Order: sequence, then structure tokens, then C-alpha cells
Amino acid sequence: MKVLVTPTSLSRTPDAPALRALRAEVDEVVLNPYARPLTAAELAELLPGVDGVIAGLDEYSAEALAAADRLKVIARYGVGVDRVDLAAAAEHGIVVTRTPGANSLSVAELTIGLAFAVARGIAVADAGVRAGGWPRIDGRELTGATFGVVGFGAIGRLVAERARGLGMTPVAYDPFLPDAVFADIGVERLDLDDLCRRSDVVSLHVPLTEGTRHLIDARRLDLLPAGAIVINTARGGLLDEAAVRDALDGGALFGAAVDAYETEPPSASPLVGHPRVVSTPHSGGHTREAVQRMTDQSIADLLAVLRGSGSPHAVSPIHP
Repeated sequence: MKVLVTPTSLSRTPDAPALRALRAEVDEVVLNPYARPLTAAELAELLPGVDGVIAGLDEYSAEALAAADRLKVIARYGVGVDRVDLAAAAEHGIVVTRTPGANSLSVAELTIGLAFAVARGIAVADAGVRAGGWPRIDGRELTGATFGVVGFGAIGRLVAERARGLGMTPVAYDPFLPDAVFADIGVERLDLDDLCRRSDVVSLHVPLTEGTRHLIDARRLDLLPAGAIVINTARGGLLDEAAVRDALDGGALFGAAVDAYETEPPSASPLVGHPRVVSTPHSGGHTREAVQRMTDQSIADLLAVLRGSGSPHAVSPIHP
């Protein structure tokens, strides 16, 4: 069996210890040669002869999958599947799996860290001292703030718990969960517009779909209290980046933190480089612990499908 491994965090070292379990089971492991997510054209060149993929944030389009002559499984190293054409995968009989929960704690901790980084201007202060200056930063305290969590899955709930533990009041929006989920955790459920009106911090934890693209747009930014903070550690495209830039420049927003961008790497993003934006490189799941959990789970899913036993983490059907 031949397996392609594309996540950049797993492809830096040919003998990465995290991949030992995979190497012990398959004949050949091919690593991503580009040190970045692969385009559809690059995948089309690499997929022929491949039985399975441990997949990063690559472009698994219909055209790329058409070149896969033996592919049985795409095991996503992470939770998002918006870059996989699920219909095309099903048409070719390719199972798509993901690793739910493996990086939830890592993303939640980064979210809380980014909230404080924006509120206290940590990146600007650090850059100023490194340059020989002694800047005075007008920060703000988050104790007593209302922390709006958009999407109340595993990550959103962890974020809400941590926000509450730090003296903030979490509120949440998720149209797909029953009221009991919110009641059990003791978090007030709001519709999205009301959440925006009441939240000093709004943090996004939903998948990217046609229904969630630009979920936070100019209209919803206008609903936020003056001096609010917006955080996106989920998927690029959830924020209307141009509208966020306008709100920052106009003084309506105190700041923003972005870990996921509409285009990655975000060379054209209007937010990168803004003095009140903290930018991180889609690194929410990149802790040692989360990397190992995602690696172990994605390898287990891939091998299970290749052995014919299936995976409970499959998100696409197989058509015979």
C-alpha cells in the first residue's frame, strides 16, 4: 500500500516519530514536497498509485480526485472538510474521515490567548521593545466582558468554559443544537444578531459552508458594541475581511485576531499588518499534544478503511 502524507507539520522530517505507526503498516509513505498545502494540480500529479491520504489543508477538487486511480480514503488531519469535494469523493468511492475533538483543546486555548493578545496589544508592545522602543499600550481588561461564542460544538464549549473561568460571561449561538446543551453548561443561548449586539468579544467556531460564508459581515459588525473584539480560529471566509478592516479603520472595532484567512497564505488579506490585528498562521491545532492526537486518529482511520473495516469518523458515503 502507498500513502501520501500532506500536512506540513508531518512532512518536515522524513523519519517523523509521529508517523512510525503508519510506516509499520504500509509499503510506501510519500511526503508533501512543497512545505505548504497542495493545489489541485499538484495533487493530481501525486495521487496516481496512492491508496490513502493523510490530508492537510489541500485542494481535493473533483479534478484532483479524477486523477486518483486507487484512492480509497482521505483521512483529514483535522476537523474541516470544506476543501474536499465530498460529492466527487463519494462518486469515486473514496471515504473521507476527520479527527473530531483531537485539536479542540488546542484551538480553544489559542482562542483565549488571542483575546488577551488583542486586548493588551501584546504583539505591538513586543515589536516595539524588540525595536529598541518603550511603547505605552492602551489595553483593556476582559474581566466582566461578555464573550460571544458562535458555534457551540466541542471547541466552542471549551472556549465558553475558559472565558467564564477568567471572569467573563459567555453567551452562545448554534442553530443546530437543542436547548438542553446550553442549559447543561449554563450558557445563555442567543440568536446571532442578539449575540453580536451584546458581545464585547465574538469568537467563531463554525464550519465554512455557503450558509456561513461572511457570517460576520458589515451589517453584523455594525451591531457590535463600540470597541468590540472579533476572533476567527475556525475557517477563512467566515469573516468579511474587507468589512473588518473598515470597522477597524473607522474605530468601531477595538481589534481582531485571525488564525484562518480567506486565502492562505494571506498575502492579499487586508487585515495582515494592521496594528490592531493579531495574525497567526492557521496554527490553532499545532500543539505537540494536538498534533499527536490528530496523527494517531487519522492514521487509525486510514488503516481501518484500507483494511475494509470502516471508520466511525467517516463524513462521506461510499457509492459502489
